[in-house]
Amino acid sequence: MSLKGRTALVTGSTSGIGLGIARALADQGARLVFNGLASAEQEAEVRQDLELRSGQPALFWRADLSKGAQVLPLLKELGPVDILVNNAGIQHTAPVEEFPPERWETVLAINLSAAFYAIHGLLPGMNERGWGRIINLASAHGLVASIHKAAYVAAKHGLVGLTKVVALEQAGKGVTCNAVCPGWVLTPLVQQQIDARAAREGISVAQAQSDLLLEKQPSGQFTSVEQLGQWAVFLCSSACDNVTGTSLPVDGGWTAR
Repeated sequence: MSLKGRTALVTGSTSGIGLGIARALADQGARLVFNGLASAEQEAEVRQDLELRSGQPALFWRADLSKGAQVLPLLKELGPVDILVNNAGIQHTAPVEEFPPERWETVLAINLSAAFYAIHGLLPGMNERGWGRIINLASAHGLVASIHKAAYVAAKHGLVGLTKVVALEQAGKGVTCNAVCPGWVLTPLVQQQIDARAAREGISVAQAQSDLLLEKQPSGQFTSVEQLGQWAVFLCSSACDNVTGTSLPVDGGWTAR
């Protein structure tokens, strides 16, 4: 398929899952607007990579997604956006009674409210053009829960619910909205968790990785960022014109239990 002539905004796309999705969309010719925390050097590297892949100029969007409604006027600077991937997210773990209220607010702001504001700001343009794709990166934790992740689980469950509402409201208008729900994905942040576990328990990194996976993910394998990128491409294809309001687990059997 080709996404030439389409513009895609992928939040949290300077590394990890977001960058994998941005690359996959760029490979299909989409013009990319990327976003995230990045040094000037990293920003330049990502821009060059995306431009080489797409043959289109890429734009770095510097918006701080924790600022809520302050993001809305900044969206107007981007021009028409046809594909929105709400990927930005953060994590904090603690028992509910010990969970810092300020961290609760920040996790919900970035993982859930930022998606609402982006959709709110970009939907009118999609409706005017009669075509749009909204892809929300939820999580297996948007479908099931784990201890010590109150804010993350609440936000991801909320994102799944938001996905369904937007899909219903946009049904028949040429705009689809779906959630992708990954389990364990091998990103730099997850690798840090594996390394820390190995050091804490005095085991090998390979054993720590296997233990981490098999606690939740029956396949014993990580999903790759490239695979998630291909899911995003698929959801933008004509094959998915009538796929909307879904929550697609990509979790190695995590939520099948």
